[in-house]
Amino acid sequence: MTKQLLYYERAVPVSAQRHRDWSLGARSDYEFAGHSNSVPLAAAEFPTAAVDYAIVFTGSEQAVQPVVILGLKPDENLYLDGQGKWNAGYIPAFVRRYPFVFSKSEDGSDFTLCIDEQYAGWNQEGHGKPLFDSNSEGTDFLNTMFRFVSDYQRQFDATLGFCRKLKELDLLEPMTARFKLPSGDKAALTGFMAIDRDKLKALPGDKLAELTRTGELELMYVHLQSMRNLNAMLARVSGEEAGGEFAEKMADLTPAGPWH
Repeated sequence: MTKQLLYYERAVPVSAQRHRDWSLGARSDYEFAGHSNSVPLAAAEFPTAAVDYAIVFTGSEQAVQPVVILGLKPDENLYLDGQGKWNAGYIPAFVRRYPFVFSKSEDGSDFTLCIDEQYAGWNQEGHGKPLFDSNSEGTDFLNTMFRFVSDYQRQFDATLGFCRKLKELDLLEPMTARFKLPSGDKAALTGFMAIDRDKLKALPGDKLAELTRTGELELMYVHLQSMRNLNAMLARVSGEEAGGEFAEKMADLTPAGPWH
């Protein structure tokens, strides 16, 4: 459903020589995210993100990661309005860090701060927040973004550890969300996984105690609770308010069979 460099067309290391006169204009919209139906989510974001989004898992037998679902179609983001404004109480950190990102060395030991030079918000006329000052030193803005992206990378790496635990415990199952659209047509959202409640409840007591101590059990139940937002997202298609009969009957979450 998603990939780590989702929006980035040309990620280039930030340097005073290349970007001395570059400034980032005030963000007026999130149009760059308009054609993605999911974005990665760090585990630390689960409690806040679960208010607005359905949190699921994507990947393969080898590795999985959590994402939030943004649309029912591959190129759809229902959380953007007609002016490109993000219509939710929380915006995932993956979106907020753009157009900044870290690139990783081949051995994974070093990270380099990069920017997507293709982002339309850049300019060389001094509008917005500059990357470097007149002495070619990084500005407070650049240093703040470096800390933000660094924190995001740490959180994301920790999240992958949480996902490995889910795989070790064999808790994830492929799922399909089947919808009846307001028009009467039927649709299905596939390609994601969710925690199997029965498998989770069947874990030995010592495993559950361990998950409680680490805070991972809470994350699992936040994920499961967030699945209700699939119906709230569907309500955005019709412009109806989520809840009541509409929210209870429109989505059906079913197993999708074994991994291949």
